[in-house]
Amino acid sequence: MTLDEILNAPSPASQWVLDSDCAENGLSPAIVKEAMRSRIAEMRDSVERGLASAAPSITGMVGWNAKGLWDAPDVLQAPLLRRVQAYAMAVNEENARMGRIVAAPTAGSAGTIPGALLGVADHLKISDDDLVMPMVLAAGVGKAISKQMFISGAAGGCQAEIGSSAAMAAAAVTELLGGSSRACVHAAAMALMNTIGLVCDPVGGYVEVPCVSRNAFFAVHAVSSAQLALSNLESFIPPDEVISAMAQVGRMMPLELRETAEGGLAQTPTGLAVTARMEGK
Repeated sequence: MTLDEILNAPSPASQWVLDSDCAENGLSPAIVKEAMRSRIAEMRDSVERGLASAAPSITGMVGWNAKGLWDAPDVLQAPLLRRVQAYAMAVNEENARMGRIVAAPTAGSAGTIPGALLGVADHLKISDDDLVMPMVLAAGVGKAISKQMFISGAAGGCQAEIGSSAAMAAAAVTELLGGSSRACVHAAAMALMNTIGLVCDPVGGYVEVPCVSRNAFFAVHAVSSAQLALSNLESFIPPDEVISAMAQVGRMMPLELRETAEGGLAQTPTGLAVTARMEGK
């Protein structure tokens, strides 16, 4: 499966992804859809738990951000923006508290899709049943990316994790709002191309800082990509070439910036102090 194949599929793109995946794996469409309903329910549960809790993570670096934003006055009067950010952080703070989440595609980037997709759906009062097929498309985009490049921060930097999740979310939101197959794939490509070069430098090696706030930022990034695509803006670089470019950058990225906690924020004085504290030094 490639992004170009999804782009050229009849709309909605999700139906082509579903048919292709079922044909390849011998699965029934009903089973796949039911699995997606289950994932959506798990995502929603993690959002609700995250918004309700201010309990700190084991390291004490995060745990109150989602609830703090959700409870704060909406000074920008931008309810969609706040909802998308809060949902994304709620999921990742649940992950930091060892709560149950849906890796999409990884645990470190688990907040991006629920932040963008559930956030937009709730803002527009769209039911969870209408999210099933956009979720199928998100999975197809993730599969297409994984065929050409890595999706872990350890292999390709944060661009590989949050970039993939943002691309998946952007395509899903675009389809949810009536976008064509072409628009969905270009939304994914624009999300992906604007994450190229992003390093993975978690403090202490824990998926907390900057991961929690990064999911908030890139959930918004995904919604922005969908908005551009739904206005008929497109990636100048063909989508599959964007994936190749990201893979090339990932291979060029030094080991210190690939989830080793040996560079970036992890090596700041504060980052090193957290590491020492968690190691009992």
